[in-house]
Amino acid sequence: MEGKDILDHYGTASAAGAAGVTGLPLDDRIDELRGQFPILSRKAYLNSNSLGALSLRSIEERRRFEEVWNEMGAGAWYEIWVAKLDEVRASFGRTIGTGADTIALMSSVSAAIAVVWGAVAASARATGRNRVVLTELDFPTVGHHFLSQRVNGLEVEIVPSPDGIHVPLESIREAVDERTALLATSHVFFTSGNTQDAAELTRIAHDAGAFILLDAYQANGQLEIDAPALGVDFLVGGALKWLCGGPGMAYLHVNPEVRIDPVTLSWFGVENQFFFDIRDATPRSDARRFELGTPATGVAYTAAGGLSVVLDCGIAAIERRNRRLAEDLRDRLSDLGYALHQAADPAARSALVLFEHQDAAAAVRHLAARDVIVDHRGPLVRFSPHFYNTIEDNERAAAALAEA
Repeated sequence: MEGKDILDHYGTASAAGAAGVTGLPLDDRIDELRGQFPILSRKAYLNSNSLGALSLRSIEERRRFEEVWNEMGAGAWYEIWVAKLDEVRASFGRTIGTGADTIALMSSVSAAIAVVWGAVAASARATGRNRVVLTELDFPTVGHHFLSQRVNGLEVEIVPSPDGIHVPLESIREAVDERTALLATSHVFFTSGNTQDAAELTRIAHDAGAFILLDAYQANGQLEIDAPALGVDFLVGGALKWLCGGPGMAYLHVNPEVRIDPVTLSWFGVENQFFFDIRDATPRSDARRFELGTPATGVAYTAAGGLSVVLDCGIAAIERRNRRLAEDLRDRLSDLGYALHQAADPAARSALVLFEHQDAAAAVRHLAARDVIVDHRGPLVRFSPHFYNTIEDNERAAAALAEA
């Protein structure tokens, strides 16, 4: 269907059952919010930690991009598209309490990690630091990049977890030493939902004279983040998950006090990009110097739609709602006899809810056949209630599991 047809088709999306739910943050807007996400009229969508639901705003934004492209062609760059990219940088910045000047748009976290490591490695050569520390619970792309650099002499230390849920801060502190150039780890672990103390991780890195890169992809949009207060050097995230903006649009936050430059410089990263001067490679003074070529403008429009919904709700209110939904879901799963895979300290839990299952893949298929959408990682079934979900979604999911 064309964009307008999709809007017409889904414009009256039902907020099934939402009116009967009271007492949660954003309840006074829940009908409106659920109506913004068409999939919720058909399914109990509890998989935002993998892919956030598509909103009508994103559909409309994408339609607008195509209309401008069709009407103006390349002329849209100067009059409209550059401004849209600035808008998306600013929106990403707002989700972590910072400004657009600290944000570089990226195609993926993998690209962001690569450009960060290039800059850090170059600056560390003079000091002899040639070591990166990460943990075994971080998302594989973090490890893959650094392990691939061992052929160039990089030493990679992967700090183990004693329980598959958390990594003790003391173990990380012991691993980060005077040889360490970078500590790269997660704000929220993707297979346990455990939240790490980002401020303490930053102190650990800085006390050892190392940089820190915080992977906030599983935190951004479900938890409040104040990047300036944390003092992190680099933070990566993206639109795909809790920010409901789809794939292909990630970002890199660069602390303004970090004055190293990337070793890979693109035309969007130079100060006078539209002079088209091949001899002028003056990097921008802000985070955009880390950008790798022309950003994907179409996906920036899609991301803008999801970001606008999240920011309109406010991440503080979203975090409060998500925590209550997640705790309700944990209670229901416990009542069904499932063993939860979670932090012992409730304060360290996020909106990722995981439990052990003898056949997790089959459980996910069973739920999908009943229009309850979740995912799994190994032997763990993974739920992720978000601000547009309701207690009724939890009830529906629990009832479907009880049938298995």
